[in-house]
Amino acid sequence: MAKRDIAVVGYGETKVELRGGRSSYDLAGDVFEQILKTTGVPKSEIDGICVSETMSETSNPFWPVYMAEMLGLAPAWTQVNGLGGASTIAGIARAASAIRDGLCNTVLVIASDAQSSYPATEQGAYRWEFQYPTGLRGPVGVFGLLSQRYRLQYGLKDEALAKLAVTQRNHALMNPNACAKLKTPITEKDYLGSKYVSEPLRMLDSVMVCDGANGVLVTSTENAKRLGLKKAVFPTGYGEIANFNGDKAKSDITETGFSVAGPKALKQAGLSPKDIQLFAPYDDFLIAILIQLEQIGFCGRGEGSDFILKTDMTYKGTLPLNTSGGQISAGQPGLAGGGLNLVEAVRQLFGEAGERQVNDVKNAMVTGIGVIPYGRNWGVSNVMILEK
Repeated sequence: MAKRDIAVVGYGETKVELRGGRSSYDLAGDVFEQILKTTGVPKSEIDGICVSETMSETSNPFWPVYMAEMLGLAPAWTQVNGLGGASTIAGIARAASAIRDGLCNTVLVIASDAQSSYPATEQGAYRWEFQYPTGLRGPVGVFGLLSQRYRLQYGLKDEALAKLAVTQRNHALMNPNACAKLKTPITEKDYLGSKYVSEPLRMLDSVMVCDGANGVLVTSTENAKRLGLKKAVFPTGYGEIANFNGDKAKSDITETGFSVAGPKALKQAGLSPKDIQLFAPYDDFLIAILIQLEQIGFCGRGEGSDFILKTDMTYKGTLPLNTSGGQISAGQPGLAGGGLNLVEAVRQLFGEAGERQVNDVKNAMVTGIGVIPYGRNWGVSNVMILEK
């Protein structure tokens, strides 16, 4: 993908709401309408659809087909991604391949979930046999173990996590789409005083599951010119790996696939970590941001706390972080959470972020995480570089 022949030419996003009561289809319709309106692309031009799986609709085996029906599309190419929070940027990569292969010309990459309004499906696998009896009810318990292991192995400064929490909350306060319940200022003292939910994880380390949808429109650069589209950003680097260290009976749970996906994406784009002007990492828990910074190469192993403390990550800083507030402070729209920070990165590169606009930003790194199994690190890690 070290080319500029594929372009992201539009985006859309709903407000993130807690128990909004709307279906995933309904939310996706809002995103699609936004994209059509802002780009002016006729619906008839869209001949591909890439949909992320959800927690509210995953039991539906025809989810992407029904989505196409609800949106009034008749795609020549259809894709559904079951990579959790890694699905949306993975969708752009797969759409790029399909366009290059001539399977379609213009793809709607969309994610929509109403997890807080509708009961979530069971994740299954070996969780019933080997996790639930120990009390690890999902990601909170497993991330608690991961945080504890990292703390013992490398040392972890709580003030660094507090800084991340405050930085992202301040960004969310400027985001009209952020969840209303989270639009309250916090201080580092508030973070340090928040209750433990899975020690050492605190309440303010964690996402709040909500409802929402987001998406982007992807086409070839040549087709974008034919359609008269003036704004575009280019996916110039991409790396992905699933089941990292899954072949090892006993692995270091602080080691992640970002040590593979990050360098690969940077190499394709011809960039280094110091060249990145906007960092939009998947952030279901704050410790995930710190570990990604280390494993991608912004700093060395065990140096994450100090790197965060010495780096200005506000939208005016040297490495702006999740300028919409991220999932931590804007809310996690279920498995559409992976598209939240992607859409913000595109918005920033389009110069449309309003009062939180990063000055003269020319590139962004967006990451995704999918599932975290017990006894090892997350199951999917991916990284995408976007450039003007």
